[in-house]
Amino acid sequence: MEIKNVVVAGAGVLGSQIAFQVARFGFQVKIWNRHTDRAERRLAGIKAPFMKDMNASEADYQKAMDNIVDISNDLQKTVADADLVIESVSESLEIKKAFYEDLDKILPDHTIVASNSSTFVPSQLVKLTDFPERFLHMHFANHIWKQNVAEIVGTDKTDPAVKDAAINFTRAIDMVPIVLKKENHGYVMNALLIPLLNAAQALWANGVADPHTIDKDWMISNGSPLGPFMILDIVGLRTAYEIVNNQYQQTKSPLAKKIADKLKEMIDAGHTGVEAGQGFYHYPNPEFQDPDFLKK
Repeated sequence: MEIKNVVVAGAGVLGSQIAFQVARFGFQVKIWNRHTDRAERRLAGIKAPFMKDMNASEADYQKAMDNIVDISNDLQKTVADADLVIESVSESLEIKKAFYEDLDKILPDHTIVASNSSTFVPSQLVKLTDFPERFLHMHFANHIWKQNVAEIVGTDKTDPAVKDAAINFTRAIDMVPIVLKKENHGYVMNALLIPLLNAAQALWANGVADPHTIDKDWMISNGSPLGPFMILDIVGLRTAYEIVNNQYQQTKSPLAKKIADKLKEMIDAGHTGVEAGQGFYHYPNPEFQDPDFLKK
């Protein structure tokens, strides 16, 4: 199973990064997004952090961008010649269900589909598809060019050749394949990270301390370069809201509802994280860049 043409469906914070990383290594990439202008803005927003993280030039950035050959809201046209579709639409089961219903009608017979879902596991999403043997999960981290792991797991219906193709593709885009023996909510990375973020948000929602204070305590106490609310700003508060709102829908936890409501207030105010210029911090010069941030 040779992968040449790749489609990334959903150009949010991580979807746009996935498309860029794949394009960096010579693959022809098409992006499907309902709002093409948003996809274009997010791709433009990759330039500065990519160049900083990788000590790269503007020419390096542009070389990757030249391999992104189309950005469209026409799903049928976009996937027509795809060897691999990476699904990165919003972390809502209803949105994913609608996407897969549309994809089922038009997907070429040979195309592999990989979900980048952070919240759902393969056994949940495979039920939404008509191609279980060609379906698996490939989960990526934010700042994908630097945090270069891909967590890979399928179901008992996934063709072993499909998993092998996903592993080979992962290596071809300079990622380290982390192959799980079985599915797990949050894979490995988020299974470790999300409890930290949940605990921090609970302290905030319950009025124990403000986000900056919580970050300072975590960073000083553990020698961590980032606090949980810095991470939330990078992830994006829309994604954070979707995760905790899904938790509330499943558990009806009053605390999850309280956190979701506070995040929703910030989202409604346009304070959605780094991309928006404001989240728990103000960008492009966030408060934690002050040399005295951890001393005050």
